[in-house]
Amino acid sequence: MPVLASHRKPRTKVRTTTPAVGLTTAALASVTLLSTQSATAAPAEPKPAVEEVQKKVDALYRQAGVATQEYNRAKAASASQQTKVDTLLSDVAKRTEKINEARRALGSYAAAQYRNGGIGPAATFFLADNPQGYFDQSRLMDRATERQQRSVTEFRTQQASAAKKRAEAVKSLETLTETQATLASSKKDVQTKLTEARGLLSRLTAEEKARLAELERKKEAEAKEKAAKLAARQAAEAKERAEAEEKAREEAAKESGDGSGSGTGTDPGPGTGSGTDSGYAAKAEKVLAFARAQIGKPYVWGASGPSSYDCSGLTQAAWREAGVTLPRTTWDQVEVGTRVATSDLKPGDLVFFYDDISHVGIYKGDGMMIHAPKPGANVREESIYYMPIYGSVRPA
Repeated sequence: MPVLASHRKPRTKVRTTTPAVGLTTAALASVTLLSTQSATAAPAEPKPAVEEVQKKVDALYRQAGVATQEYNRAKAASASQQTKVDTLLSDVAKRTEKINEARRALGSYAAAQYRNGGIGPAATFFLADNPQGYFDQSRLMDRATERQQRSVTEFRTQQASAAKKRAEAVKSLETLTETQATLASSKKDVQTKLTEARGLLSRLTAEEKARLAELERKKEAEAKEKAAKLAARQAAEAKERAEAEEKAREEAAKESGDGSGSGTGTDPGPGTGSGTDSGYAAKAEKVLAFARAQIGKPYVWGASGPSSYDCSGLTQAAWREAGVTLPRTTWDQVEVGTRVATSDLKPGDLVFFYDDISHVGIYKGDGMMIHAPKPGANVREESIYYMPIYGSVRPA
């Protein structure tokens, strides 16, 4: 028995150690698996720097600006096309009524001919009680036949005209549908870009937002410095022109006067072209007065007042106050009026930005403009050098 007892104890030890070996193996397998997953997992994407976020947000706002101009163009085209369609449909309805009138006239003639039995003229003559009455009736029938022929001709003319107008209306409706599809697509594009921009900004920490604000202040300061240089240069050029004009007047007075007093009215004065200049200045004053009154109102894409504006909506509304009708988009506004160099800008001129001409502002003088900047901002005064300048125009 002792021998058997000693023989069983090792078995007991084997049973008690087997589960431990199993657990250890499972644990090692788990560690190995986790190590393998950690080794194969992609490294976390580094957070972009504030400067990079600023560039991305600016790019998205610019893309949204382009999409906004697409939206404005489609909206204006849609409104115009809708008016055209309504006019054509009204015309088609009127012509259809004329066709119905002609059809009723032809129907009455057909009914009369049916009641007459379709008897030939020779038979009618021989059967007539009064031959003279027949001839009189025959002349009346000839005139009636002429009226019938005119009615047939009128019916065919109205029918062809109505068919043509109906085809135009169908084509216009197709164009309207396409334009409305473009309108919806542009709207979606704007919303997508703005949502992406807001998402980038929302992920910034308080410290990063402060850094971004500092970058904006630096950009604004640099733009204002350039504006001040432009203002100084324009002031110096204006002074030189005034001195040259004064000198020219003095020389003209000496040449024409010579003490005889005969020079009255010969002084050319500063008025060469001043009528045009003063006329434009008066319009520009109205434009800027309106624009200043809008300062503080929010930028809203696709808006043209009176409570909010996008960039081209503001310029259009401002120049309307001066009696000048501008088209709706920046791309069309840049084609209006006369091109002017940046150094020759006058108050009221329109300044366009970026190679894609997606933004516009109203020049107020001294290198500054009034514009509706971007989503999240209000109408404000800003240096024209805040964005890369494409070109400028004088609308009137």
